[in-house]
Amino acid sequence: MIIMETERLELREFNDEDISVLYTIFSDAETMKYYPAPFNLEQTKNWIEKNKQRYREDGYGLWAVCLKESKELIGDCGLVKQIVDGKTEVEVGYHIHKKYWSKGYATEAAKGCVEYGFSYLGQEKLISIIDSKNGPSIRVAEKNGFMKEKESFIFNKIHDIYSLQKNKLQL
Repeated sequence: MIIMETERLELREFNDEDISVLYTIFSDAETMKYYPAPFNLEQTKNWIEKNKQRYREDGYGLWAVCLKESKELIGDCGLVKQIVDGKTEVEVGYHIHKKYWSKGYATEAAKGCVEYGFSYLGQEKLISIIDSKNGPSIRVAEKNGFMKEKESFIFNKIHDIYSLQKNKLQL
């Protein structure tokens, strides 16, 4: 099911047929540099299952990012509940296959998710949890209006928490 379209992308729910393509992305050491380790096939399957569970329980999650023209799966982007400093927040997260880096796809997909989070879900604030050394991910967040709010210990290490308030966005 297609959740949203942007100029060049479609974001849709993951399905079991996506496992092999997503695995090529998540098993790549460079792509997963800011995770504890690249994913094995079982972790990739679990990632898809976890997002299917999110769709059922929350009504959203990380979605498959596909090129509109070819329908090729190039990554994921979406909204995920996270606990930060004891408070539930909604994060905009993204991973794009490295052969599609520096083409604006992550920024475009994340922008669509920001609009979805504010307009459709009625969120007042969205965050992105980013490793302080992950310059490209920081640039995606900043291009969409996010600013560093604080540092927080999450996922077993200190991360930068970028945030965007709905009242600061021009929809």
